[in-house]
Amino acid sequence: MRVIKEGDRGRQVSDVQRRLAAIGHSTTSEDLTGVFGAPTARAVRAFQQERGLLVDGVVGDDTWRQLVEASWRLGDRVLYLAAPHLRGDDVRDLQDRLATLGFNSGRTDGIFGPSTETAVRDFQRNYGLPPDGIVAVKSVRALTGLPRMASDLPIGVLREREALRRRTATGIAGLRIVLDPGHGGDDPGFVGPGGTREDDVCLAIAHSVEAALTAAGTQVFLTRRPGDGPPEAERATLANTLDADLFIALHVGGAEPSARGAAAFYFGHERFHSETGMHVANLLLEQVCALGLIDGRTHAKTFPVLRETRMPAVVLESGYITNPDEERLLADPHFQQQLAGAIAEGLRRFAREPAGV
Repeated sequence: MRVIKEGDRGRQVSDVQRRLAAIGHSTTSEDLTGVFGAPTARAVRAFQQERGLLVDGVVGDDTWRQLVEASWRLGDRVLYLAAPHLRGDDVRDLQDRLATLGFNSGRTDGIFGPSTETAVRDFQRNYGLPPDGIVAVKSVRALTGLPRMASDLPIGVLREREALRRRTATGIAGLRIVLDPGHGGDDPGFVGPGGTREDDVCLAIAHSVEAALTAAGTQVFLTRRPGDGPPEAERATLANTLDADLFIALHVGGAEPSARGAAAFYFGHERFHSETGMHVANLLLEQVCALGLIDGRTHAKTFPVLRETRMPAVVLESGYITNPDEERLLADPHFQQQLAGAIAEGLRRFAREPAGV
């Protein structure tokens, strides 16, 4: 779809406004008028903030998909394992209910994948229903008729801990890590005032991190080569196929010239967050900021590569390439090596002190 932004008007804008209003984000005086003005932009930003998306007030592909997903409620449709996987807030509610009952549906990510189907079958078997993995009327009635139970620690987090306890028993050498240098191909990412490209910087740093980790015995895989720029979904699929333990996406920031610093992102929303992802994000950011970059903190987000990877994942932004001073640093091979060393050390620290283990 095309990007829908402030100043636009027409049916697509009306559709966005209807969907926002239906989930409680009123556009006030512009409701259903088909005019994308300031009130609609504010409602879009509020929705993006709530959903862990990039907050820019613009309805691009990710925001549109999540607006559609937010319209589904458990019971609106039959849920089952399909290709491509069904997505929506009905799936997220299903996963949340299963988790509070002690069934491991994986992360509460709103994607009906194999783990969710297995949890549905287990629930059906335990509650005397045909274990077909299909969530239709009887299964919905059984689930919604049970009280929600408080859970300090979702079962998906416990399983994540168990898996990492096994994998980190031998230290950094026991891990399989996917490094994802951002952008590439026809997409350079952000470009600095001096012409430095984000994709080139990220690939150079990734190669240096790969060399440092491989020397320690770690299995490292890169999502792209020079000139390649696969979609984010393909990068996540590669990591899932490789059964990786960690997924680290390398990026730099871009904004007004005065913006500076580093930040890290992990999968999470108002009902769930990846405990291990948050821990890795904190460790990586601490090491990177020790080089003198301002600490922009860690944040829970639902970016596609964070949501669609089945292992703990982090998006790390090491500086703003649109800031002239930080562009000079990021273009410097010596500083790139320092960043790579900091990232490798953060991952070594994680192997020594995995979250909750």
